[in-house]
Amino acid sequence: MRCAVSNQAKNRPALEENQRRRDVDTTARSSRSGPRKSLGQHFLTDTRILNRIVAAAELDPGDQVLEIGPGRGVLTRRLVEQAGRVVAVEMDQYLMADLPLRLDSPSNLEVVHGDARTIDLEPLVGADTPYKVVANLPYYAANPIVRRLLESPPKPVLLVVMVQQEVAHSMLAKPGSMSILSVATQFYAKPSLVCNVPPRSFRPPPTVNSSVVRLDVLPQPAVAVSDEAAFFQVVRAGFSAKRKQLRNSLSHGLGVHPTEIGELLENLEFDGRRRAETLTLDEWALIFKGWEERSKAGE
Repeated sequence: MRCAVSNQAKNRPALEENQRRRDVDTTARSSRSGPRKSLGQHFLTDTRILNRIVAAAELDPGDQVLEIGPGRGVLTRRLVEQAGRVVAVEMDQYLMADLPLRLDSPSNLEVVHGDARTIDLEPLVGADTPYKVVANLPYYAANPIVRRLLESPPKPVLLVVMVQQEVAHSMLAKPGSMSILSVATQFYAKPSLVCNVPPRSFRPPPTVNSSVVRLDVLPQPAVAVSDEAAFFQVVRAGFSAKRKQLRNSLSHGLGVHPTEIGELLENLEFDGRRRAETLTLDEWALIFKGWEERSKAGE
């Protein structure tokens, strides 16, 4: 799916985007920090992509938005125009200090210095207040950030995030090419592709393609399990020995003899020769239930 040009974008002069690119280049050269590879900084400059991101988030004046890695505020400016409150978490202290001034200090913007992988979100967005995540995520941290947002409270109601295209493929994967990220994403949310994004849409351009993904967080997990943490221990065990048969990978990951796992899978009428990437969420839930019952019986 390619990002189609919206009517709004068509009506804007091409000069606006060219000026945006020049502004990013100029400020990057003048900043004390500049684009920092260690923080995965690639500043989005493509107006069409910005339009698609904002449209996918379906913002209204009552929305609270968490933006991760606002950078120089190209997306942030759109967010503060449409949402009631925007909390921007930025690791780069220089960009954090510059951002409010760059946007003329909007009253509905709060900029926080921190790492989205570890920062306590509850004081920022509230324990019970709905919020959306709209962000151009750093490539190196996208996986743990998304997992953390989906698995730990307070959870957002919606995420619209830019990630490396390979990560997007994993989020959207079907049985046959599943991964731990696939299972985690689809356990908690319904993922959909917004559009693919070429390197030329950024300054500096990354060496990989990107994608914008929308994750509609489910009110309840896609499959019912008694203990989510224990469920994912079994899932991680299944993926612990890549490309090995499920019987062997579960044995390795759970620390039990292959014969025991073989008996467990046989009792579930499950083919132990299959590989973890072929399983559906329902099948993972079935295996977890069998493992849980076996563990309780052995106590």
